[in-house]
Amino acid sequence: MSGKKFRRAVIATCALILSTVQAPAQGLFDPVAQVDQRTITEFEVQQRQRFLRLLGASGSSRSEVIEELIRDRLREAETRAVGIVLGPDELAAGLAEFAGRADLSTEEFVQGLASEGVAEETFRDFVNAQLVWRDYIRARFGNRVRIDDREIDRAVQSARGNSGIEVLVSEIIIPAPPQEAERVLEQAEIIAQTKSEAEFSNFARRFSATASRGAGGRLPWTPISDLPPVLRPLLLALGPGDVTAPLQIPNAVALFQLRDIRETEAPQQTFSAIEYAAYYINGGRTPEALSRAQSIAARVDRCDDLYGVARGQDPSVLDRGSLPPDEIPDDIAIELSKLDPGEVSTALTRANGNTLVFLMLCGRTPTLEEDQEIDRGAVASQLRNQRLNAFSETLLADLRADADVRIFE
Repeated sequence: MSGKKFRRAVIATCALILSTVQAPAQGLFDPVAQVDQRTITEFEVQQRQRFLRLLGASGSSRSEVIEELIRDRLREAETRAVGIVLGPDELAAGLAEFAGRADLSTEEFVQGLASEGVAEETFRDFVNAQLVWRDYIRARFGNRVRIDDREIDRAVQSARGNSGIEVLVSEIIIPAPPQEAERVLEQAEIIAQTKSEAEFSNFARRFSATASRGAGGRLPWTPISDLPPVLRPLLLALGPGDVTAPLQIPNAVALFQLRDIRETEAPQQTFSAIEYAAYYINGGRTPEALSRAQSIAARVDRCDDLYGVARGQDPSVLDRGSLPPDEIPDDIAIELSKLDPGEVSTALTRANGNTLVFLMLCGRTPTLEEDQEIDRGAVASQLRNQRLNAFSETLLADLRADADVRIFE
């Protein structure tokens, strides 16, 4: 992010941040959540929200911030238990690298945050948690990740869009609110062991929350370039009949079975940005909320129509954005990959399953053709990081299931 973008984000969110500060729901140091014996305070929640909003980052809603702070406590407990602590020089380098993305020094970045009420400790804690966890995941799972030339070749072809790789995939997305996360993950681990298409389809009909459940989770032939970046290397590493490891996404667990793969002569289109809108409906997957979503779907044809649906409500009920494919949250990217402009998905939830996401694809911006050499080393590194991230999400889900997590609101 450039320095100009950082400053624009500060200006654009200043009013919102000030309104949040002026009317706190509770005392700044009252507990909001507890992970085992470690407390998360209202002050931490407000600080993290301000920090993310100033950066223009996603995941800054109150419920998302509380959940991420819970994950930070789990990360901290796990890494301290094995003696992994970031040294002062390593932390300083991490802070400088983060600030450098905005073309600022660490001191300038900290001053910019302070001018908008974000404490330096909030920045330090955020970076420290990310770096320590990254080192731990690499040390624990690094030797289990092997990227071969075949996977790199396919990823390069997919990135260039000049290879017509298409996949035939079946999907299962199982709702997993926190109180059911452990049970759902256990069921997902069982499903991941199947090699039978018929058995996988039966599981989809029983457990999946997506529109494809009626077809046993079966999706049509899909260009690999249309799928979210997180899925491409996972699917390309499978053989027909194989199933991915459970993929942790907000309030759900996803699994994908590769049924077939083929190459075509037609080049595939890639996209530089995907525009979508998300309208949030209270009630999660209750019949009332799903009925309201169905009613809205019947009277909207394009994303602009959702402004009328949201008129008079809190602005937070409607999000609309245009992001590069690799910056879109995994669960949203998975659903968008199955939609044409104007089509809708109601498979996702937020706020621990209490809010239904009415998701609509607005459009896709094609990537301009460029004659450039692709760095195979960078591709291999990206594939490796995606695999490590999958290990990280699975471990965090296990840690959360074993911990005594309480949310006091």
